[in-house]
Amino acid sequence: MPENTEKSLKLALPKGSLQDPTLDLFEKAGYNIHVSSRGYRPASDDSELDIFLIRAQEIGQYIGQGFIDCGITGLDWATEAGRELVDLAELPYSRATVRPTRWVLVVPEDSPIQKAEDLEGKRIATEGVGITKRYLADKGINAEVEFSWGATEVKVPDLVDAIVDVTETGSSIRANKLRIVDTLLTSFPHFYASAEAAADPWKREKMERICMLLKAALDARDKVGLKMNLPEDKLSVLLETLPSLRRPTISQLADGGWVAVETVVGEEVVRDIIPALKQLGAEGIIEYPLNKLVL
Repeated sequence: MPENTEKSLKLALPKGSLQDPTLDLFEKAGYNIHVSSRGYRPASDDSELDIFLIRAQEIGQYIGQGFIDCGITGLDWATEAGRELVDLAELPYSRATVRPTRWVLVVPEDSPIQKAEDLEGKRIATEGVGITKRYLADKGINAEVEFSWGATEVKVPDLVDAIVDVTETGSSIRANKLRIVDTLLTSFPHFYASAEAAADPWKREKMERICMLLKAALDARDKVGLKMNLPEDKLSVLLETLPSLRRPTISQLADGGWVAVETVVGEEVVRDIIPALKQLGAEGIIEYPLNKLVL
C-alpha cells in the first residue's frame, strides 16, 4: 500500500476568556476556524492543522509532554507549567484590552501588609501556585500558599491574609476594596512549541509561517492604508508632515504634475490628517482597512 504522506500539526488554542480574541486574530491572519457550541476540536480551512481547544492553564503541560505540537498560552501559564517549551513568538494581545495580564499580590485596603516581606508566616490563596512560590522563594519569604479554584477576592481577609490574582485594568480589585502590593509577573500570550516539533523541519516551518502571519495581523491593528492623488509640487510638504510607518509609495500619474501616494498610518490620526490632505490639494483620498502588515 502507498505510504500516507499527509502532514499534520497539532495546535492548541486557549478555551475561555482568550478564545474569541485568539480566533479573531487567526481570522485576520487568514485562517478561518469554526467552533461548534460544545466542540473542543474546531475545524479550519487549513487541512494541515489539527486544532484542539484547551484551557490556557493546561496548554503548556500538554505541549511539554509532547501530546500537542504547539499552541498559544500566556507566559504566566507556561511558567506555571514548569515545562521546557520552545518560545516562537510573543503575541501582544489579551482578553479585554491591549494591556498585558498582570499577576499581582493583593490585600484588603486596610491590611497592615505594605510590602512583600510582611507576608512572612502568612497565608496566600492563588490559582498560580508555582508563580507565587517562585516569587516568595526569590525574596526569601516563608509563607503558606494554597490553591484557589476561583473567586479568590472573597477569601481575604477572613480565610487568607493575601491573594495573588490576575488583572488587566485593576478595576475588579478596586471594586472589591482591595489594594495591590506588588506585581509578580507581566504576561502576554506566546506561541510555544514542543522541543520535538521545533526540531522537525516541516513542523518548524509551518509554525514559523503561522507566527509570521499572526504577528502581521497584530502589527496591522489600529492602522489603516491611505491612497490619494496629489499635486507634485506639494509632495515635499506631504513628506515632512505625513506620520507614516515608512516613506510612502509614490508613482507618477499620466496627467502631468500629479502623483499617486500610498501609505500606512495610525487609525487615530486619520480624522485629523484627511482634512489636512484635502487642504494640501489631495484628491481621490481613499482609506482602507488592513488585516496584515508584514514589517
